[in-house]
Amino acid sequence: MASIAYLECTKCGDHLAAGQPWTVCPNDGGSLYVRYDLTRYLGVFKPTSLAGRAKTMWRYAEVLPDVQPVTLGEGYTPMIQSRQNANVFIKDEGLNPTGSFKARGLCAAVTMCKHYGLRKVAIPSAGNAASALAAYAAAAGIEAHIFMPKDVPKANLVECKQYGAKVTLVDGLISDCARIVSERKGEEQWFDISTLKEPFRVEGKKTMGYEVAEQLNWVLPNAIFYPTGGGVGLIGMWKAFDEMEQLGWIGHERPKMISVQAAGCAPVTKAWENRQSISQFWPNAQTVAAGLRVPKPYADYLILDILQKSGGMAVSATDDEIMNAVSEWASEEGIFAAPEGAASLVAYRKLIASGFLKTTDRVVLFNTGSGLKYIDVVSEYSQRSLEIAPASHIPSPR
Repeated sequence: MASIAYLECTKCGDHLAAGQPWTVCPNDGGSLYVRYDLTRYLGVFKPTSLAGRAKTMWRYAEVLPDVQPVTLGEGYTPMIQSRQNANVFIKDEGLNPTGSFKARGLCAAVTMCKHYGLRKVAIPSAGNAASALAAYAAAAGIEAHIFMPKDVPKANLVECKQYGAKVTLVDGLISDCARIVSERKGEEQWFDISTLKEPFRVEGKKTMGYEVAEQLNWVLPNAIFYPTGGGVGLIGMWKAFDEMEQLGWIGHERPKMISVQAAGCAPVTKAWENRQSISQFWPNAQTVAAGLRVPKPYADYLILDILQKSGGMAVSATDDEIMNAVSEWASEEGIFAAPEGAASLVAYRKLIASGFLKTTDRVVLFNTGSGLKYIDVVSEYSQRSLEIAPASHIPSPR
């Protein structure tokens, strides 16, 4: 595993020593990147080095912190070729522990919390991050304090309580939950593990980038579609591609990074369309895709910069489009996707129709979680359009 060289502020570029826990840059509040001395691995750590390693995210140990991991077997999820188009691949993160991609980031973050000797952590979450934190905190013996909107998918609430986390439901959005954590963390001595307010969730999520490259035989796709709430995965994969280039595994080429949001909460899409470098707070955010209901991502400046550098795009999808895609992926591909993940299919179709992409382009669509985590949401939505025949119209059994 790699010794951390330093933590780097993504705004001012200042370096911080990694010997103590940090949340954000003390100078300007910028999100922090973990930096390693990768020169020591040149010609030594190669793609062939991965042969025979355990199929978890820790197979990439040389580019992860040199600590004992708190692991539940996260990572190395399937890359499934679509039955509808051979150039489309679905990266199914729903098969991670706790049923979503959040397992990667929270695994790395909790691992480091244990390494630093932290005893209490707190998180605002739309659902799946809470479940993942609760599970890894339980495994690490750390006290987890979770704040979620009161209309969170029921599976997330049940999970968190079963894992022994201390849960507070909030009458509001994830932004309201974040405010409560920020206001109380000093008095309660919580370490704030919010999205991009600590450096190690990015490290866990970046392993998706390594897996995309490895599973596609080290040839990156033309485009990657990523459901974007906080945007940690998109940012993490971009960091992974830079690291792989430093290691000599890939060249300068990069996929077009496509940010996918819900039409009822699309701050990144709006900022992109308005050619802004940061987003504005999205008022009255509403969508069935709970993980996309983030009114303003903390590191929106990084997301928008990556879209620009990659020649990418930001796309949004309506709830009807998203839920139709959930049903289509289930019935056509055998993948019961989370609404957030299914939004990737909607975005792909839109960019094919607009001519931004061709059907011959090789693309990866991220399903970020299992639809089984959203049974109550999917069931309720389905009931709205379900035709119930009057009893008088139902033929009598013969």
